[in-house]
Amino acid sequence: MYWRAVLADQSLETPPVWPVTIASADQRLTLALTGDISVRKALDATGLRVRAACGGLGTCGACLIRIVSGDFNPPTLAEYQKIPREEREAGVRLACQLWPRGPGELYLDNPAPASVWLALDEDGCDRWPGDPELSGGRYAVAVDLGTTHIRLSFWDRQSGRRIGTRIGVNPQIAVGADVLTRLDAESRDGADRPIGRLARDAVMDGIRDILSRDLGEITPILAQLGKAVIVGNTAMLTLICGGDGDKLYRPENWRRPIACLPNDLDVWRRDWRTPAADIRIVQPLAGFIGSDLLADVLATGITEQAEPMMLADFGTNTEIALWDGDRLTVTSVPGGPAFEGVGLRNGVSAEPGAIARVAKDEQGWQWHTLGDRPARGFCASGFIDAIALLLDAGLLKPSGRFAEAPPVEGFRLDPAVPRTAIFPGDIDAFQRAKASAAAAMAQLLADAGLELADLATLWICGSFGRHLDLHHAVRVGLLPALSAERTKIMANAGLAGCEQLLLDARGESRLQAILARAGVVNLGDSPAYEARFIDHLRLCPMPN
Repeated sequence: MYWRAVLADQSLETPPVWPVTIASADQRLTLALTGDISVRKALDATGLRVRAACGGLGTCGACLIRIVSGDFNPPTLAEYQKIPREEREAGVRLACQLWPRGPGELYLDNPAPASVWLALDEDGCDRWPGDPELSGGRYAVAVDLGTTHIRLSFWDRQSGRRIGTRIGVNPQIAVGADVLTRLDAESRDGADRPIGRLARDAVMDGIRDILSRDLGEITPILAQLGKAVIVGNTAMLTLICGGDGDKLYRPENWRRPIACLPNDLDVWRRDWRTPAADIRIVQPLAGFIGSDLLADVLATGITEQAEPMMLADFGTNTEIALWDGDRLTVTSVPGGPAFEGVGLRNGVSAEPGAIARVAKDEQGWQWHTLGDRPARGFCASGFIDAIALLLDAGLLKPSGRFAEAPPVEGFRLDPAVPRTAIFPGDIDAFQRAKASAAAAMAQLLADAGLELADLATLWICGSFGRHLDLHHAVRVGLLPALSAERTKIMANAGLAGCEQLLLDARGESRLQAILARAGVVNLGDSPAYEARFIDHLRLCPMPN
């Protein structure tokens, strides 16, 4: 398969990883790098970025950085052409042509201006067979419109090259962390529909960020944008199309398709300054089953396998799919903001400063923040680590109660860092979210006459899984105790599936084959699910 997934198998052989410190006048961070990723590409996923305008080809000469110490590859031909000899001898290099061979230290004298957009850790593909005879606009964009984050990739369809990827916070989060709050606000605003325009503007802002850094020009490229494909959950698609979401409140629509179609495409193209763009919204499967779930299924290819498989995409609206070898059964349950971090007192999404990993030893608590920034709070993976370790230490009971009541300021991993505090209400919110998802998995299996042991693979999709410690997720009862080789993580599955619909001639027929075998279950109608929800509230491993 052309699309590769990140396997959650710690036993697989991994390339050497070296600490490389990069400093500027006002920032200093240390990255764990391998020899197969350039310094420029690594920095694109942080808040400290180099100046650039050529997409990492070495032709613009803008991403100058200086080696202070360490072992790196020799200068490339591009560097001989762009950097004078005396500067090369002083250690000046192009970040896009620089790969580590061991630990090192670099200095960035002239960083790029700060941006809210970061490059994705790519787990899809960066090449696709090009079409020299392409009709229509040369460029195309794939968009995964999430409740918390927006992911996108920009492509040159003629050459088949992915020019760049970005992830950024959905600005609608300022209106509300959950989809229902946003739908209510949009309904109150009437025909003006400002919340939907926030998402449209954000997508174009991400595209412009790619073009300015990776191609060095914006307006002429936008004029050649020929195709845009957008996937997302039903509420986000409703909002970006200018709808009010009234249909989502009707129970009869929870199990059948809801049309998400913009009625102002000419206005949309005018605002984006993309007169030739064919803008396609991939339609959701049902009321709370979005096309992001369909894109997950496309990217993982589970419906093309003979063995039973399950897929879970955790978020404010958690979507779960079970493939039994013949039929695809899908459902959604309310995860609440707990799986996005933002539903906790000290919760943040997976962004710089988020506590993404937590450990404990005889010296006490340690944690790792994204971007090596000061702790701003927990994202979901770090919170799950902390809960599992609190259970192991006997500081937290399986009921979710602390063994000893925490102080008013919460249980702090570090008394000097308020943002490391965990409160009883946080644990309760997480228990409800994890019980919803775990009970849904169990119910789908029971309805299909399957057991956990029958699953060949469990796929974890969405950014929730990127930093997830599988052992800790099993410990708290969020995931079943499957062997590592049977659990696979594909953090950008939604975007990868969207790219297939954008670029692969077989993408649409594969999507139609999925739809022909898919059925939607509303677990709200199931008394058995309600009982399972109660059974899964405790913080303990799922029963096998």
